[in-house]
Amino acid sequence: MQFVRNLVSQLGISQSLLILLALFVLLCAATPGIVISQTPPTNETHEGTVQTQMRNVTFRFSDTVAVEIKSLNGVLVPLGKNEFPNFDDKDSFNLRVTTAEIAMDSSDLANVLNSYVFARPHSPLTQLSISVEKGLLKVKGKLHDKGDIPFETEGSLIPTADGKIRLHSEKIKAMHFPVKSLMDLFGIDLGSLIKEGKVLGVDAQEDDLILDLEQILPPPHLEGKVVSIRMEGEKIIQIFGSSDAKRVKNIRTGNYIAFKNNRIRLGKLVMNDTDLILIDMDPNDPLDFFLDHYREQLSAGYSKLTPDSGLHVYIKDYNKLHPAKASPGKMRFR
Repeated sequence: MQFVRNLVSQLGISQSLLILLALFVLLCAATPGIVISQTPPTNETHEGTVQTQMRNVTFRFSDTVAVEIKSLNGVLVPLGKNEFPNFDDKDSFNLRVTTAEIAMDSSDLANVLNSYVFARPHSPLTQLSISVEKGLLKVKGKLHDKGDIPFETEGSLIPTADGKIRLHSEKIKAMHFPVKSLMDLFGIDLGSLIKEGKVLGVDAQEDDLILDLEQILPPPHLEGKVVSIRMEGEKIIQIFGSSDAKRVKNIRTGNYIAFKNNRIRLGKLVMNDTDLILIDMDPNDPLDFFLDHYREQLSAGYSKLTPDSGLHVYIKDYNKLHPAKASPGKMRFR
């Protein structure tokens, strides 16, 4: 019982959940499917991958970067010496996507480039902004190593054969004058950095830039193959998977994130033979989930044990916990 009180204190869970967690501990003692432990169990099957399904989720990678997941089927893959995914360590696992429909706002893509890809000191590109105009992606910024000369490119987004994203430049300008090619615009400095792999997640092929979502997005990193891209307003809609991928049945209705099989860790709670579903307390809009603040979201909700020893956790949207930080109303599905 003292352990449960310690767990409650660490996770910040409200006192009203104390009795439920106590019952949960008693159930775990009698049921081999779930264990609570402070020492990680050994990995036994499938390298510790945990199946996941997401429906209608705003998934925040950071304070400035988020994607909208309409649907996703895949697995959490533990990395390095980690035997299973740990929610308190975003570098402990990758999200390997089998099939998905994921949207990213053009402003979030700009935030990724500014905050991660070209965030190093004295980066050759600065103050990047991205918008969608007539189905084309328009990128504006400044060439820092050329005296902050303004530039802009306009092009289409198409998937590559290996599932990355190609920005095919159709119009290139610097100081409002046409430029012959992308590398003429960027010059030797950026061109060599890209060719040498020193700009993470970006490659160059003639006048095209190749973006690798697995590398440019913050952790937990996405692994997957983009098979098609379309624009809807300022949204960049990416379809992952393949044309012959089997349709996976939704395990329930509403907005949720589900985890199944193997092990997963949340604080000091370790589930063996995982059966965990995070359910939106407000079904009227997408589940707004921020891994950095999952404890706050869990403690603002409540939990239920299922007859087969699963756990359903009803959580509060992040943007309703921190509306000033979350910019409410920006991330909504059509």
